[in-house]
Amino acid sequence: MRFWATTVVMFAFWLLLSGYLDGFHIVTGIISSLLVAHLSADLLYPGTTPFRTRMLRLVRFIRYLPWLLYQIVTANFDVAYRVLHPRMPIDPRIIRFKTDLKDDMAIASLANSITLTPGTVTIQAHENGEFVVHAISKKAADELLTGEMAQRIAHIEDAGRKDV
Repeated sequence: MRFWATTVVMFAFWLLLSGYLDGFHIVTGIISSLLVAHLSADLLYPGTTPFRTRMLRLVRFIRYLPWLLYQIVTANFDVAYRVLHPRMPIDPRIIRFKTDLKDDMAIASLANSITLTPGTVTIQAHENGEFVVHAISKKAADELLTGEMAQRIAHIEDAGRKDV
């Protein structure tokens, strides 16, 4: 059921964006929608997760966004300072750290949050919660190693669990 629901949603979205209703484009849209649904049906319709838990996660994610935006803005100023400084005080490094994140969506959210923050790029995000990140400076690396971003993502992931 999730597969077909995802296919219908993807095809409707494709039609909306495409604007072409001839046979070739409709067949191409159907094939594309089937492929996308096959790869991502469990993302659009997570299945066994109760509605209340999904809503709580959504609320927690929305509360996370202002903090993330603040991190992005301050990191932009830091990178601008480093680029405009006559000596270009960069100290690039590759760091590894492990988190307790289990959910694929939480791991992807942390990886994307890191990459969205200027001065850091996620190189690898493993299913076991291990991350490899490139940081432009020791300061950017140290801020990641505090684990605050991972803890905030874990708070979203923990929504709906009894032991929280």
